[in-house]
Amino acid sequence: MRIETCWFCSSKIYPGHGIQFVRNDAKIFRFCRSKCHKNFKMKRNPRKVKWTKAYRKLHGKDMTQDSTFEFERKRNRPERYDRSLAENTLKAIKTIDKVRHTRSMRHIEKRLKPNKRQENERARKELNMSIDLIKAPSVQKLEPSLTLPKIKVKTSEPQEDNRAMEE
Repeated sequence: MRIETCWFCSSKIYPGHGIQFVRNDAKIFRFCRSKCHKNFKMKRNPRKVKWTKAYRKLHGKDMTQDSTFEFERKRNRPERYDRSLAENTLKAIKTIDKVRHTRSMRHIEKRLKPNKRQENERARKELNMSIDLIKAPSVQKLEPSLTLPKIKVKTSEPQEDNRAMEE
């Protein structure tokens, strides 16, 4: 069973599904649904359409150029059986899964990391909404409950005056 990929959105096309378009130069384009086919006929660029995988990879929404995905392509080629090679590949599969998992978790954490500009904008909006809770300085002067009491501290007289009196 051969699973093709859609030319426009890069999703999987299973046998018996999708649309196939053959151009005059014998180039074959496969589409998963009529939505992709219509966008292709309208000459839209998949990298500029937000719902495609090409857009998501280009704008950092999905992981790109992960070397572990190369093994999926190599897996489909038939090779001569070798016991040591089989052992090494089984060991490598475990490490590859671990690496892939850590990379995807790092990618998710980076995507979820809050943006400072967005946080500042949210704080500014919240402050503007609740500005009435903050009293103006003129109102604070009028209400004694809002100001701290002033404490008068007695200081000793300057030393020079005391010396002048003694003489």
